[in-house]
Amino acid sequence: MPTHATLFQVLRIAAAMCFIGHGAFGFITKAGWVAYFQVVGIDAGWAYSLMPIVGFVDVLLGLSVLIWPTKAACAYMAFWGLWTAMLRPLAGQGIAEALERAGNYGVPLALLLVGLNSFPRGRWFSRMTPPAVLDAQVAGRIAWVLRLTSATLLLGHGILAAFGKPLLLLHLYVFGLGDGGLSTATMLARQGGFEIALALAVLLGGGRPLLLFACAWKIGTELLFLQAGDSVWEFIERGGSYGAPLALMLLTPASAKLSWLVSRAPSPAHA
Repeated sequence: MPTHATLFQVLRIAAAMCFIGHGAFGFITKAGWVAYFQVVGIDAGWAYSLMPIVGFVDVLLGLSVLIWPTKAACAYMAFWGLWTAMLRPLAGQGIAEALERAGNYGVPLALLLVGLNSFPRGRWFSRMTPPAVLDAQVAGRIAWVLRLTSATLLLGHGILAAFGKPLLLLHLYVFGLGDGGLSTATMLARQGGFEIALALAVLLGGGRPLLLFACAWKIGTELLFLQAGDSVWEFIERGGSYGAPLALMLLTPASAKLSWLVSRAPSPAHA
């Protein structure tokens, strides 16, 4: 079905953006990475030497899912995306930082499930292709991975905004909202509350319009990195944040409204 082919392409592109964007910072030798190397006992000198190697592997994996996607690559990307996200709280930056990066590990996991639909056993290095048929149970699992991923990344970003993360405060200020002080902080807190509510709505099973809005919202908020003068790789690295709700929309029936609640509501016969 065309929807299955589109789903496959969206997941591939989103996963590739995450790893190519992340890898670019390895080549740039991003200073903020030093704290994550120190978590595992690697000092700053060695960290800067290892960053380009990490960057090369990440870019190679990102390109691989565009050229020759395999289950093995997707499994590694899901693991590595989760590990690098968890380095944030391990470095003392808070769990919300790991939640906000759910797209980095949730999208490769969803792509892995697509591969398992085609190759349930073995063939870990065979080239994955768009599925001609997507098993209903597999489609349900993929949808739940994408739903949890979308809700988690929105929740994480919302918590960071609600608690006034300085970078997000700068984003609103350069966008022209507030004076950079209390008024901007108040707007940011409201944004955080809105994003937390949006995360809950996505988790409860909002339909296509809501998911499309969530995708557009993430694109808009992450474009503020460029408005603030940051590298374009910051926007590219967050490809999973756009790809997760967009891919979920493709798996969501046009009539779905709070499907999570509807599917679990007792029928009249069991009331």
